[in-house]
Amino acid sequence: MPRYYTRVCNFYYGQQSKILVKKKKSFPLHNTKEISFDQIEIITRKSKKKIYINQIKNLPTKLQKKINFDLKKITSAKKNFCNFKFNAIPNILGILNLTPDSFSDGGKFNKKDKAIIQSISLFNSGANLIDVGGESTRPGSKSINENLEWSRINKILKSLSKKIPISLDTRKSIIMKKGIKLGIKLINDVSGLEYDSETISVLKHFKTPFVLQHSQGSPKNMQNKPSYKNVLLDIYDFFENKLKYLRSIGINHNKIIIDPGIGFGKNLKHNMTLIKNISIFHSLGFPVLVGNSRKRFIRDISKNNDSKLRIGGTTASSIYLMTQGVQILRIHDVNEVIQAIKVYKEMIKD
Repeated sequence: MPRYYTRVCNFYYGQQSKILVKKKKSFPLHNTKEISFDQIEIITRKSKKKIYINQIKNLPTKLQKKINFDLKKITSAKKNFCNFKFNAIPNILGILNLTPDSFSDGGKFNKKDKAIIQSISLFNSGANLIDVGGESTRPGSKSINENLEWSRINKILKSLSKKIPISLDTRKSIIMKKGIKLGIKLINDVSGLEYDSETISVLKHFKTPFVLQHSQGSPKNMQNKPSYKNVLLDIYDFFENKLKYLRSIGINHNKIIIDPGIGFGKNLKHNMTLIKNISIFHSLGFPVLVGNSRKRFIRDISKNNDSKLRIGGTTASSIYLMTQGVQILRIHDVNEVIQAIKVYKEMIKD
């Protein structure tokens, strides 16, 4: 039997979803009645086919078993952690770059007072956590040493971790360890725990929640003609294999978040394929995070209408991702995106 993948699709959101779930005409995503689906796409590396959920019983027995196994993970409730509430989609991870060279806001907040004011502003605007980073991982950037990275973030972490929930954006085990001891709630390693061989040991020892992100290559070279056999399924397989490995070495908690890594070793076509088909990752059984904020794909699509802020493209993609059940969005412009989400939800009320 070929390798099958299950992607839930044809989503309903808000009141319409609640009505259909009550009538048992759609399945709730992660036991959240506010968003549900009534179709699945059955995918192999050679084919794909959409069917309604009431047609699953007509499939061959082995395929039914596979799909029902996936559906159990897709529909089961997710326990809240790190100030994220998975019955309220989406959560917002606010971005605070304490770097001189990040792609959209480098140098803007790398002074202590400005950083603290910005973090509290993002949190008060509705961000669930603030993701603090001291090393730029934009395309073309080079790695910096751990002493420089720590010098950029340590005073801010010491101050902020006592006031608001903090996520730490780093690839280095020593930085992780120091941050965890200061009380940060979540580790966000853009390398998928590949950059530093000691990071997994640190996460295992402290049992710290973390984001598992996919990235092809390093920031220095990742946009040099990235290539995949099938970007969607290759990245799905990466997560599945990595999760199996993490389980095998004793990381057994479910406080793991999946991030397909938009822009990290992907061209425009790759990014669009991932965003359009993002719901495939729900069958891994973990919350899904997407970093769509101000990314290059917005420039590539908008062309002459591009601006450095890219709030329009960020908002549009955020609404789409929300309606596909993405539980966490990593965002620079927190107030604007939350405003858009509130307006969208109000407009679809019956």
